[in-house]
Amino acid sequence: MSWRTTFAGITTIVIAILGAAKSILDGDPTTNPDYPSIIAAITAGLGLIKARDNVVTSADVKANS
Repeated sequence: MSWRTTFAGITTIVIAILGAAKSILDGDPTTNPDYPSIIAAITAGLGLIKARDNVVTSADVKANS
């Protein structure tokens, strides 16, 4: 893991959740969250959290070869 991709992943997840919350809490019953997009964004965010930056070597993160 790297702080860069972890930060990007957390940011992606937070933005997806905040967007969904805005749709739910806006007081307009005709506004619905786009659940497939939210799930895709959260999945991408989790992938980014588990990813490693190109500038980080396997030795830096003690990855097994």
